[in-house]
Amino acid sequence: MFKNYLMTAGKVFMRRKLFTAINLLCIVLTLAVLLVVTALLETAFFPSGVEGKSERFLQVMNLESLAMHGKRVRTSQLGYKLIDKYLRPMTSVQLVSAVTSPQTVAIYQDERVSQLLMRRADANYWKILDFTLLKGRLPTAEDDAQARFVAVVNASTAKKLFPDGAALGQKISIGGPQYEIIGIVEDAIHFNALSDIWAPIGTYPSSDYQHQLSGDFTALLLAKRAADLPAVRAEVQRITSTVQFDDPNGYDEAHFWADSKLDLVARDIFNTTGADSGGATLLMVIGALMLLFMLLPALNLVNLNMGRIMERSGEIGVRKAFGATSADLIGQLVLENVLLCISGGLIALACAQGILSWLSSMNLIPYLNLHINWVVFASGLLLSCVFGLLSGVIPAWKMSRLDPVVALKGGA
Repeated sequence: MFKNYLMTAGKVFMRRKLFTAINLLCIVLTLAVLLVVTALLETAFFPSGVEGKSERFLQVMNLESLAMHGKRVRTSQLGYKLIDKYLRPMTSVQLVSAVTSPQTVAIYQDERVSQLLMRRADANYWKILDFTLLKGRLPTAEDDAQARFVAVVNASTAKKLFPDGAALGQKISIGGPQYEIIGIVEDAIHFNALSDIWAPIGTYPSSDYQHQLSGDFTALLLAKRAADLPAVRAEVQRITSTVQFDDPNGYDEAHFWADSKLDLVARDIFNTTGADSGGATLLMVIGALMLLFMLLPALNLVNLNMGRIMERSGEIGVRKAFGATSADLIGQLVLENVLLCISGGLIALACAQGILSWLSSMNLIPYLNLHINWVVFASGLLLSCVFGLLSGVIPAWKMSRLDPVVALKGGA
């Protein structure tokens, strides 16, 4: 019986090519776009790979300095002193790291000049993030304490600077000093890992950074467990009230928050301050937009399926006249819809994978590497099948209840 259903469904699809093509297009377009957008959002907000511990770490990036009871506000990134004096002694975290934002530097080699991104980071940075070390070693606390001019580069930078592949142990000139390349890591795009070159913090040209509350640093806070994040946030809020500015006649109040990547984006979009970043609201807005995007083609799919089934009244009348039961007819029509949805889902998967591979290879975003989210694919396919069932059951049930004589006349 099931084999006959499949054969009949195939013949129906081929006989009504226009309906089949339009239905497939709706399903493929919806699922493919959904998968691509989800892959981009997941890479931005909930990364894996180099930021595989992202469920356990928060970051403090922005400092609001207030004066005259909030009448004058300055927003900046953190200074090294704020991290070293106030955040490193935290008891609710496992590790605290200080890392600068990526800055463009010029690398001079013979007659070539390469513009690359460089970060300075302490040894804990390499313990919090899970870089894949391809060659050599990573910087240690001793490298930082001794202010050794050593550097780590990613694979693309190593190949760019030394096409012959002999980058390890070579020296490069950055702003005058010579840095020895001690390690090569895999390319990474994630927000806290994006850079071409990394060097110890102690290689700063001047030691003035050690005495500054504001600067170009970000603090990464790694908790022992994901369940400890609320305690980390609470401790950071307690610390803000203890910050003392060097100039008592200048700024006298500090505000900063321990945020996830989602929180940082939400604060930037909604311009929020305080403990509530608006991250939950941002997720709700994104979810609502995705559902709305899926709803429009889903309604179209329902209408198309109803029209496709209703026009088959003559066929249904013949089958009923030869003894087909209502259950047989409903099963056949619903199976056709489900098969169509599954076929569209598989085509959408291939299309989405092709789009993600194209985006990754085009280098529109440096080191972008996107993957299919199988949970989202399964959920989207399931939702499509649900719409297919709903759009098939009602008209199928209605047609199966028709008197054979009325059905043969094309009645509905």
